[in-house]
Parts: sequence; structure tokens; C-alpha cells
Amino acid sequence: MARVTAIIPTWNRADLARSILGNLAGQTRRPDEVIVVDNGSGDETVRIARDLGADVIEFSANRGFAAAINAGIARASGDWLLLLNNDVLLAPNWLETVVSSAEAEQAAFAVGKLLRARDPGVIDGTWDLVSRAGYAWRCGYGRPDGAAWSTRRKIAFAPMTAALFRKDVFEHVGLLETRFESYYEDVDFGIRCALAGLEGVYEPAAVGQHMEKSTMGRRAARVMFLSARNQLLLLAKHYPLEVFRRFAWPILAGQVLSLGAAAKQGNFIAAFRGKVDALRRWRTFRDDLPAAAHAEAIFSASEREIGELQRQLGFDIYWRLYFALMRDRL
Repeated sequence: MARVTAIIPTWNRADLARSILGNLAGQTRRPDEVIVVDNGSGDETVRIARDLGADVIEFSANRGFAAAINAGIARASGDWLLLLNNDVLLAPNWLETVVSSAEAEQAAFAVGKLLRARDPGVIDGTWDLVSRAGYAWRCGYGRPDGAAWSTRRKIAFAPMTAALFRKDVFEHVGLLETRFESYYEDVDFGIRCALAGLEGVYEPAAVGQHMEKSTMGRRAARVMFLSARNQLLLLAKHYPLEVFRRFAWPILAGQVLSLGAAAKQGNFIAAFRGKVDALRRWRTFRDDLPAAAHAEAIFSASEREIGELQRQLGFDIYWRLYFALMRDRL
């Protein structure tokens, strides 16, 4: 039987470390190895993780999600790597179901259905898609659970809130992009998998719950800063110049609308600062660009799927405005 290593980044939430480790211990198919990567916690996280049998990697400071996952990958011995946020609760058969589905579909990676912990009739996450503007949609987020999210299907982008990957995918594609720090590093990784011809599977029979984030004050602004910045850096990394020329209007419209979405949440300044920081870093992301046709095909196909799902299920305000502006331009 293939071995599974679970990798859990964490920071200053000993309660959540205890919760996720207990959850994994109750799985019908337990991980063969559990690695907790601590991002410089000042609480009891490290002690609790060790007491509960995890192998712990300690950072002296918070180096972000991507660096933590990469450290766990380097330590892991499993054939499959289960990447987990510490604030998820998985059904007891989650890991068994996801491994079985991935093996049956010969998939490079797999995810399940995540519901909101406080409102389990509502989708928190399924699979990801990204527009030509670099704006990602976690499909179904905030929508009622239903038929659209209840069919197994092939996917290109796996959100790393709770995702299973073959270890050799990282050997083939590379590790997570640490320059992103946190947010959009999983979208970037999905694009790199697509460029390499790798596909995953969404398995709705594997159900978990994701705890809703509470208001985070200054940290909420940091999240918005990183998300806004990394949307542009995603394009800097993957768009050759000719693709920028062809997608100039989608990029401009999508990025302006993203600032509007940030303003609606009270974080316009943080998002604007993120865009400025992306432009400052722009040149450092312009190495080793993919072939224009490959990048254009991946982003265009993903955007078409966003449009199809939004039309089928009813438009979110961002996508209603975006696709109104994109009429006859896809």
C-alpha cells in the first residue's frame, strides 16, 4: 500500500494543532507519517504536536505557507503528500476516499468538498479556476451545496487547504513559489502542473469542513496585500509579452475590479499597496517564461469554465461585471 505523509503548517494556534492531529488520528485510513511545520509559534503548538506523535519542523519566525510546505515536502517519506491547513475537520473516511479516487483516476492530485464549519450547507471550497486577469475563483465559495458540486470531475487547480498530491509531482514540477509567501502559491502551482500536462480529480464524496476566519484587523489587511500583489506576480511569472498584449483589456478590467472588491471589504489601501509592490518586484519574476501558446490556452480555458459555471449558477457581482466587460473578447 502506498504511504501517505500529512504536512500541516501552523502558527500560534495550539488549539487547532490539537484539533487537526486528533482528526487525522480518527481517519479510517490514517496517514503513515505526520509532519507539523511550525512558523515560529509563541504558544504550546510545538509541545502539543510532539505529544500527539507528529514530527515537528521548527522555524524561528513566520516564513509563510509556501516555505513551510516546502520544508515538509523535503522531510516527507510518503508516496502521497496530504497538505492541510490546521483549521479543517475531515470526515472519518476523507483520506481513504481521496486516495482511492486519485488512484482510480490515475490523477496527480486530488481534493474533496469543503463546507463551512458554521454553516455546513454552504460551500467553502472545491477546486480553483483563474481568469486571464489573474483573479482566482474558489469554485462554489459561499454557494449552497448542491448538484453542481456533487459530481467527480477532472480538475487543473487544487486549492491547498486540504489536498493530496503524488510526491513525484513536486519532483517534476518543483516546489511552491516562496516569493509569494502566502496566497496564490497554489494557483501558481496548478498552472505549472497544467503546463506539465498533469491533471487532478475533485472527489465530492470526501467531505470536510473549514472553519470560517474571524475578523483579523491588521492581519486582514496583510492578507489583502498579499492576494492583490500575487495576482499580478502570477501574470509576471507566466505571461510572455505577446500574451500581455492580447490580454491587455482583461488584465486591466479584472485588476481594477479586484481593487473595487477590496474597497468593498474596507481594504483598498492594502490592495493598492500590493499592486504597487508587485510592479516593484516585476522584473524578478520574468525568468523562464512558458511558451505563449501554452500560457494563453491554460488561462483562457480556465476563464471559459468560470463563465460557464457563473452563467449556470447565477453571477457573483465581480464576475457579472467582469464578463459584461469581456463580451465578445474571450
